[in-house]
Amino acid sequence: MAPTIVIAAGGTAGHVVPALAVADALRAEAGARVVFVGGERAEKTLVPEAGYELRTIAVEGLSRTNPLKAARGGLKAATAMRTAQKILRDVRPDAVMGGGGYVAGPVGAAAAAGRIPLVLTEADSHLGLTNRLLARWARRVCLAFPLPDRQGEKYRVTGRPVPPPVTDRAAARARFGLAVDETCVLAFGGSLGARSINEASVDAFSDAPFRVLHACGVRDYDALRERLGEPPPANYDLQPYITPFGDALAAADLTVARAGGSIFEVAAHGLPAILVPYPHASADHQTTNARWMADAGAAIVVPDGELTAQRLDEDVGALLRDTGRLAAMAEASRGLARPDAAREIAREVLEAAGA
Repeated sequence: MAPTIVIAAGGTAGHVVPALAVADALRAEAGARVVFVGGERAEKTLVPEAGYELRTIAVEGLSRTNPLKAARGGLKAATAMRTAQKILRDVRPDAVMGGGGYVAGPVGAAAAAGRIPLVLTEADSHLGLTNRLLARWARRVCLAFPLPDRQGEKYRVTGRPVPPPVTDRAAARARFGLAVDETCVLAFGGSLGARSINEASVDAFSDAPFRVLHACGVRDYDALRERLGEPPPANYDLQPYITPFGDALAAADLTVARAGGSIFEVAAHGLPAILVPYPHASADHQTTNARWMADAGAAIVVPDGELTAQRLDEDVGALLRDTGRLAAMAEASRGLARPDAAREIAREVLEAAGA
């Protein structure tokens, strides 16, 4: 009989998309029935669109700066745990996978209380609060990066699960109307966009001698369109979102981006990068992520406070003129990829389910 697996993941697309990659691997490896537990954010759309059942709980993150919000979050977490226990009794999973983030907290706690095997995944270069609290009850904690203080049999470095990379570069470039000999720079900043990258890119590249794909997020789209003028420059393709995003990664020659979990998708496509870490990320993990790519020779790191249109124009121009360096960065990026991460995590979950 095929196993039943519950995956707890929600919040941003950065938590949901990797979990969906593992779900796909669970189906492929064992024909597993996968049920997601999440909230009302990105998972509400992404999970059903991918063909998976979604059970919802009401939960929010715990504020570390506002005591009232922290208290409200704690009360919601207690209620969410009771809801999660009801879901687990109904679904009767063979194992539970926590995909990180606050949604995984009550579901992981309910799994531990019910003695259901638990596997955790960590996408960042530090162990998040939820995973720190749940790690003692987990059969395995799958890490995106080696963490010096998280070693031993319980911890395994698998990389971050990402969707399979797009391999038909010619088709991807044709989608965006890119000629064979045209250079393309991709700018993006996560599901909400990144204002510093958005504004610097528009100012730096609106009259550039190369094509620009820019996924700016909904928040800044109207203001950026106005900034570009009407009609917009012929070289500039500004979109709130690009779906599927792998086409943009496959079509580009260089990317300008934040340094969250998306760096694993960048690496999977062998793309050189200029990374601008989000300065307020927890434990400054985006800077650590960016340094990981830079130390391998796959990226240049520009601190958010130092990003200007002039700096961006100079750095991008220098890289595009140095084709040898750009090629070496692409090769280094490809070398960092962990294309089997989703499959490896799925096998850990299945092993836990069998145990």
